[in-house]
Amino acid sequence: MANTLSSSVEISDRQGQRLRWSTIGLVLASIPMLAFLITPIIALIMRVDPAAIGVNLANQEVGQAIWLSIITTAASTILGLLLGTPVAYLLARHRFRGRNILDTLIDLPMVLPPSVAGIALLIAFGRRGMIGTWLDQAGISIAFTTVAVVLAQTFVASPFYIKTALGGFAGVDRDLEQAAAVDGASPWQTFSQITIPLCWPILLGGLVMAWARALGEFGATIIFAGNFPGRTQTMPLAIYIGFEVELDLALTLALILLGTSFLVLFIVKFILRQRASMMV
Repeated sequence: MANTLSSSVEISDRQGQRLRWSTIGLVLASIPMLAFLITPIIALIMRVDPAAIGVNLANQEVGQAIWLSIITTAASTILGLLLGTPVAYLLARHRFRGRNILDTLIDLPMVLPPSVAGIALLIAFGRRGMIGTWLDQAGISIAFTTVAVVLAQTFVASPFYIKTALGGFAGVDRDLEQAAAVDGASPWQTFSQITIPLCWPILLGGLVMAWARALGEFGATIIFAGNFPGRTQTMPLAIYIGFEVELDLALTLALILLGTSFLVLFIVKFILRQRASMMV
């Protein structure tokens, strides 16, 4: 009996030792990538002159770029939510001919080079574009306006929400929805009172991803909307100009983007963790 107990202790010690060495090895293997990801962020933070932040924030063009980014990203995120939710639900719940092609087309804006996305939007909605020609005849001009900024952001960012929402809808237990339908709930009541409450954390995550992508959009915007202060110059475009003209201004805007993105992601992750802990 004593020998058996001693053997068990020795085996447990060896397993514990192997686990410790495995953990140490994993930490050491993780250091290069973690250092690569974190070092540029630390370098940016350390490079910004705190005294210059207030001065740059008082700059009219900086204020306009910040405000324009807030307005356009909010608009593009709302558009993605309203127009993308039906698409995600359709793909999650129905199988039809051409579904895979449609799913692939939705993925395209996420992998297209931004310059290609900008040219595609310009060819479609520019004054001589496929749709822009008709709009121009009606006295409506989209290219190189604030609306063009919103459309560019929506084009490149909404697929992130659609794909995330698709996974959320697909993961909802269909039996619960069917039970609600049997009890007399309409399709809309089932969707709003059963489906959405069950997958809202996933939808929220998708919206945050879409918003973050819209906030950082540059290539499609500069081609389709241009870079006009107060009208189409968002923060990424202002950083581009500031880098060539005044580095401190670009650093200030970059720090604002960094801080805003980190804060929003941190809050969303906190909300999701709180919900997960309540469900346990």
